[in-house]
Amino acid sequence: MSDTPFYLIDETRLLENMRKIAHLRERSGAKALLALKCFATWSAFDTMKPYLDGTTSSSLFELHLGHEKFGKETHAYSVAWSDDEIDEAISYADKIIFNSLSQLERFGDKAAHIERGLRLNPRFSTSGFDLADPARPFSRLGEWDLNRLESALDRISGVMIHYNCENGDFALFDQQLSRIEAEFGDILKRLDWVSLGGGIHFTGEDYPLDALADRLKRFADAFGVQVYLEPGEASITQSASLEVSVLDILDNGKKIAIVDSSIEAHMLDLLIYRETAKLPQSGDHAYQIAGKTCLAGDIFGDARFDAPLQIGDRISISDAAGYTMVKKNWFNGVAMPAIAIRRTDGTIERVKDFTYEDYRASLS
Repeated sequence: MSDTPFYLIDETRLLENMRKIAHLRERSGAKALLALKCFATWSAFDTMKPYLDGTTSSSLFELHLGHEKFGKETHAYSVAWSDDEIDEAISYADKIIFNSLSQLERFGDKAAHIERGLRLNPRFSTSGFDLADPARPFSRLGEWDLNRLESALDRISGVMIHYNCENGDFALFDQQLSRIEAEFGDILKRLDWVSLGGGIHFTGEDYPLDALADRLKRFADAFGVQVYLEPGEASITQSASLEVSVLDILDNGKKIAIVDSSIEAHMLDLLIYRETAKLPQSGDHAYQIAGKTCLAGDIFGDARFDAPLQIGDRISISDAAGYTMVKKNWFNGVAMPAIAIRRTDGTIERVKDFTYEDYRASLS
C-alpha cells in the first residue's frame, strides 16, 4: 500500500492492549467499555469485541454507533441531553448517565426502564491541562454536593467518576481512589455500580497491572459494586500510525519537509494541546516536518533520520489513533487520510478511502 496519507492500525499491537485489558478484567472483576470519544474506528471493533464489555459514549451519534457497530453493553452519557435526543438515546442504551441532577429530574422518568446514573465530580483530577481538567473551578461536569447526590439515590443505580487523564502513576491512582472512598463512601455503598472513567494508562510499559486489578477488586468488594472502566487511550495506545509522504523540501535556515497531511486537519489534538507528533528520532539528518495547509503553525515537529530525505519518502508518525482519528476534519480541503489495518499475518487491508464527494457532502 503506497498511497498516502493513511492511518495504519496495527492489529498485533492493538491485541497486545486488548490482552492486558482482558487480564485486568479477569483478575479484578471490573468491566471495560471502549470510550468512543477517543477511538471510534468501527472497522477495528471485531478485533476488540472479545476483550471488552461494550462501549461508552459522549453524544447521541457515538451512542448510536456503539449500539449499531459494537453491541454488547452500551452506556449513554452526555453533558446535556436535549428534548429531541432523549427518546432515541434511551432506545439504544443499557445505562444512561446524567451529568446533573436537573437532567435527571427532567428525563429520569422517561429512562426509568433502563439503569440510570449520575456523574460524580470529586473536585480533583490528574489532568495537567486546564482545558481538559474536569475538576477545574466552576466545572460543569458532574455533581459533587453530598446533599444533592443523596437526593438522587432513589432514582439512580450508579455513578460515573471521570478524573484521570493519562495517569500512569498507580500510587497517585490509589491515593485518589482512597480519597473518593473516604469522601463519598456512604453514597457508594448504596449503589450497584461505579464507573471510574478512563484516563488510567494501565496498558503503558511497566505499569503494575496486577496491583491495579487488586486495588479495583478491593474497592468493588468494600462497597458491593460492579466496577466499570472506560479505557480510551489505554485501548489503542501505540497501535496506529499516520503514514505520510514528503512533497517538498525547503531550507530557510532550517531544513523543512512538507508532507501530504496536516496537523490542523489530521492530528488536531496535538495542536490544541501544543504538543508535537511522535516522529522518528534516530540519525544525524534533522528536519522540521510540516503540513501542507496554509496555517503557518501547521507543524508536526522536529525529526531525525539516518539519511537525507528525498521527495517521495514516506514518514511514519506513531501513536496516531487516540483523539486523532475522531477529530480529523476537512480544513483547507486537504485529502482525508484513508484508513488501513495491518492484520496479524502482515497483510494490509485498506478499509476506507475518502473522496471529493465526501468533502462535498460534509458541506452544503
